[in-house]
Parts: sequence; structure tokens; C-alpha cells
Amino acid sequence: MKLAVVGATGLVGGEILEVLEERNVPFDDLLLVASERSAGKKKVFKGKEYTLITLEDAVKQAPDFAIFSAGGSTSLEWAPKFAEVGTTVVDNSSAWRMSPDHKLIVPEINASELTAEDKIIANPNCSTIQMVAALEPLRERYGIKRIVVSTYQSVTGSGKAAVDQMMNEREGKAADMCYPHKIDMNVLPHIDVFQENGYTKEEMKMINETKKIFNDQSIAVTATTVRIPTMGGHSESVNVEFKQDFDLAEVKALLEATEGIIVQDDPANNVYPMPLTAHKKDEVFVGRLRRDESQANTLNMWIVADNLRKGAATNAVQIVQYLQKQLENA
Repeated sequence: MKLAVVGATGLVGGEILEVLEERNVPFDDLLLVASERSAGKKKVFKGKEYTLITLEDAVKQAPDFAIFSAGGSTSLEWAPKFAEVGTTVVDNSSAWRMSPDHKLIVPEINASELTAEDKIIANPNCSTIQMVAALEPLRERYGIKRIVVSTYQSVTGSGKAAVDQMMNEREGKAADMCYPHKIDMNVLPHIDVFQENGYTKEEMKMINETKKIFNDQSIAVTATTVRIPTMGGHSESVNVEFKQDFDLAEVKALLEATEGIIVQDDPANNVYPMPLTAHKKDEVFVGRLRRDESQANTLNMWIVADNLRKGAATNAVQIVQYLQKQLENA
């Protein structure tokens, strides 16, 4: 079993390696792939030193699996080249997510849709993953009519340059600007580029990806995505209207019984999900569960997850683990 990690020197690439180690994912050979300027440098994984190689060299070695986290343009160019040599690619970029010919996978929801013919598999947007993971057990029980989501997203979602901008601003140093405005002590209602309809690309990702993952175009979704000066994870205020009424105790029980979901809902004792406590964790945390008293059949939720973990690296590794298990059982 030969596994490649493309973008091994980036923020998400580093998390992928950590998750592979923590989950003890089996492989016989590991290819750490980076840009041409990084090729030849060394990186240690599980006590062993690896030499970083280029995409071209990696394709020649025809790995069984390749986890991509190197941006959309790289994925568009190179994922098909890997697929041609028989590699199954799990891609973290937005390049393939809305392609009708490629599947958009959150393993707990729709991994069963995957077949041996799926050579390029899309990992959803980080903010979408944590929301749909928390909503899935409720969707199955009550049906979903409409979702209104507002996000509070960590600077880590923009990569190292954004983290550097915030920390330099915090220390009073001159900062290279990743964002159009200062981010420390500020909030930017602006993630990705604005579209003609007034929404940002990030907001449209959440809208369109949610419908695709749930395989239900009838669900109405609207989103406002916001960047805030935090690290550790993304937070979301989700208002979901169900097709039928619900019982709050049952909602909590359904969530508590769902693998990968941790309910933190004890406001009397100041217990609720926060990025600070979700950091470096693979689970999705849910709290502030309460009925929307202004509208029938509607629930308010607060959802938090580490965007570099379940929002990216962990979800991708889980897809590889699922496929490995399918091969073992074949």
C-alpha cells in the first residue's frame, strides 16, 4: 500500500500527517510531495526521515492513494494524472466538489456511495463538513426544510499567511496583508471572493455542497460566512427548520448517539462548544440546543470543530480508511 500526501509542508498537510500517525493508518510506503522549491528537503514522520519529492516524481511511483491539499489549480492539473496511473485521489480543494462526475464525501453520511471507479473524490469545505455531520442524524429523523447558518471562522482556514498577519498585528509588528483589512481585534464578513448575487464564494460553497451531500436539492440554505481573529476551529450558529416537529430531549439523545459528535450543552454551568477546546480534536461539538420560539419546527444549534481536522485532514484520512477497509473485505 503506497500513500502520497500532496502539500505535505502546508498547514493541512501537517495535520494530515498527524492524523495518519494518530490513527495508525497502514501503508508500506509514504510519499511526501511538495512544490519544486521544497523538493529535496527532509521531513520526519514517525521517527523516519523522508525526502520531499515533486508531483512529477510522485505520479511515476503510482501510489494507491493520494491525499491532496495543495490548492485548486494544482488539483485540476495533477489529480487526473494520478487517476490515470490508478491512484485514488482524495482532494481537499474546491476543484472537484461541484462536478457532477465526482462525489463529495463525508464518510459518516455518504461513504457508501463510493465505488472502485471513483478515482477523484472531493473533500467538502471545512464549514460544510461540520454542519452536515451534526445535522445528519436530525435530518434522518425529522427531515430538513430550511437551514440558516452564520459562521465564525478561524484564520487558520486561510493558511499560514493569515495566521502570520494576525499574530504580527497582535504583537504590533508590520504585517503582510493576507486579508483586505486588519484581522486582529476585528471581524470580516468576507470569506473568499464576492459573487454577482452578493454572496461570497464560501457562502455559495456551503449552500451548494450541503444540497449535494444530502442529495436533496429541495433543502433551502442561506449562509453568511465571517472571519474572526481566532485559531483552533470554526464556529457556526445554525437555525434549522424541520419538516416535522421535534422533542428537544430526543434531539439531544440522537446527537449523543452519533459517532463523531460530542454534545456540550449545559449553559447553566457555562458548558458549550468553543474553538479553544475543539482544537486538535477530530469530533464535531454541538451545544446551545434550543427551540426557535419565533417559528414552528425550528431548532437553534451552535456547532464547533477544528477546521484543519474534521474540516479537512481527518475527513480525508477517514475516506482513505474507509476505502482501505473496502479493499480488505473485497
